[in-house]
Formats: sequence, C-alpha cells, structure tokens
Amino acid sequence: MTGSPAYKRVLLKVSGEALMGEGTHGLDMAVLGRIAGEASAAAKAGTELAIVVGGGNIFRGVAGAANGMDRASADHMGMLATVMNAIALAAAIKEAGCPARALSAIPMEAVCGTYTRQRALDLLASGTVVVCAAGTGNPFFTTDTAAALRAAELNCDALLKGTQVDGIYEADPKTDPHAKRFDRLTYAEALKRDLKVMDTAAFALARDNAIPIIVFDIHKAGALGEVLAGTAMATVVSG
Repeated sequence: MTGSPAYKRVLLKVSGEALMGEGTHGLDMAVLGRIAGEASAAAKAGTELAIVVGGGNIFRGVAGAANGMDRASADHMGMLATVMNAIALAAAIKEAGCPARALSAIPMEAVCGTYTRQRALDLLASGTVVVCAAGTGNPFFTTDTAAALRAAELNCDALLKGTQVDGIYEADPKTDPHAKRFDRLTYAEALKRDLKVMDTAAFALARDNAIPIIVFDIHKAGALGEVLAGTAMATVVSG
C-alpha cells in the first residue's frame, strides 16, 4: 500500500466463510496468511485496524437452530467458533510481522484476552491489530451487528465489509449476471431495498453513528490496501 491511508482507524469484518477459501469448512491457511499479510501491511502503513471475525466456516448458529437446537445454544456455539478463528487470525498477523491481539466478548482469559472498549482502544493506539471475537457476547445478534457496534464504540472512520464480490448488487451476480451493481447507496436506500449484504441492525447502527460501510471483494489480492487508499472497486454506503 502506498501513500497516506484514507482512514485513520477502521473496522474490518471478515466472515468465517472467507477464511475457508475454496473448501467447505475449516481454515485455508493460504487465504488466512494472505488476509493476515494485508492486515499487517495496513497497520504498518499507519491505519489503526480492528477486525471482527465470523465463525461460519466452523459452526453457523442459524443452521443449528434450523436443525432443532434452540437458537441461544446454537449462537453460543457460533461465538466459540469465532474465538477459534480470531486466535488463528491474530497468530497469522503476528507471523506477518505486526503485533495483534484476539479479544473475546465472552471472558476466557486462559486462551485470549477479554474485550473491553478501553483495552481495545489502548491496543489500537499502540499499533496492535485487535481481532474481536464472540460477536457482541449475546445470542440473537449477528457478527455483522457486532462489527457495526465495535466500529461505533471504537470511533472508527469506516466499516469495511469483505464479501465474495466487488460491492453491492441488486441480486446475486453469481446467479444473475445482469444484476445491477451500485457504486454508492444511502443507508435508507440499502434498508429500503432489503439488500442482504448486512442485516438491518448493522445498517441502522452504522447510520445512527454516521459510519460509512465499504463493501469490497476480500478474495482479491491487495484489495484491503486499495480500500484504505481509496482506489478499490467497492460500494460505499453512507448518509
């Protein structure tokens, strides 16, 4: 990444599915290493970076509930899956040469730190990448909502949502090649169109705190650096 970053502090949302690459579950170590390398480069270039990681590559709470398990128990299992991913991602970022710390919304000090706003702010100010795990710490909230919440409480300049495609489309471009792509949307337009890139609570939190959401293709090598430089192919959702 060259030049000054467009944002001083950002929250990056990485889904569990992104970490499994072309596989059906688990971690793709090459993909994990690439994302970690880009996160490390961003932090070294001066961006304070927090990451919220999902757990869909290991366990998805909604799927568990649909199969008969009660939703709260399934969501708690999903939160534990995000802790596993956060520990792996923090370790990979350290391996890439940048300090990183996994912090869990559910206390489990034997394996990682407990998330508090002040602890996260102190780490960010020191140049450490903070990887937030366990969602909000409560069932019935998605990791997208957790990402918007952390972005708000950590005073982030933008929420970066890494997806499978290069922005927001009116329909899935993988099944509808003629789907319209949006360069910019307002929060109201995104909510009115019921676009599924993030849930309603996440959009509302970002809107109420005036945090732009930047949706980009996390599978493209170098995309994170391009987003931070303001040159990426992406969709921006703002006021």
